[in-house]
Amino acid sequence: MKHTGAALFPIAVLSLLAAGTFWLNRATEIGESREGKQRHDPDYIVDHFTVRRFDDMGKLQHFLTGEKMLHYPDDDSTEAIGPKLTYLRTPPVHVWSDKAWLDKDGKHVRLDGNVHVVREGLNGDPPTEIATQVLYAVPDDNFAHTDAPVVITQGQSVMHGSGMESNDKTQISVLYGRASGTIYQKKPISQTDAAHGKK
Repeated sequence: MKHTGAALFPIAVLSLLAAGTFWLNRATEIGESREGKQRHDPDYIVDHFTVRRFDDMGKLQHFLTGEKMLHYPDDDSTEAIGPKLTYLRTPPVHVWSDKAWLDKDGKHVRLDGNVHVVREGLNGDPPTEIATQVLYAVPDDNFAHTDAPVVITQGQSVMHGSGMESNDKTQISVLYGRASGTIYQKKPISQTDAAHGKK
């Protein structure tokens, strides 16, 4: 099943995780030990972090918070615990999960455990929410996918799939497998109901 129109969520927001690792990578270039690079032990840990990104005019575009960020020198990967991302577009989008992992260049992102993506509604519409257990993303390509079961809800409408892919460039999201669900259609408001303030 395909969903077209406005993309369900901006994958580019996940690049904030990559931006948050820049300082860690620079900091760990100093005083690296040969022994430490052989084990998968964190060489830098940041507690209760916040990363903000602004546009050229100084307006806040999006921000990332988390409980902890760890950098591993053996493979230059970064792990974030409890990441929460907010993308301040119209409408705003919120992304959170138990953990997130990035490769050394920040080109590949994996969200693990209780992954939620929520796009706020517009004009009185309910928010759209995606829930799954793992989500892989390539921010530079504006592409994300998962082979885990997915539930997409919007108000009383619910869709289920055995996997999903989403492409921000084409603004198309596809549910894998035997997609099923219930689409709730609003009851049109008659002129009589409108006159009496009923919905």
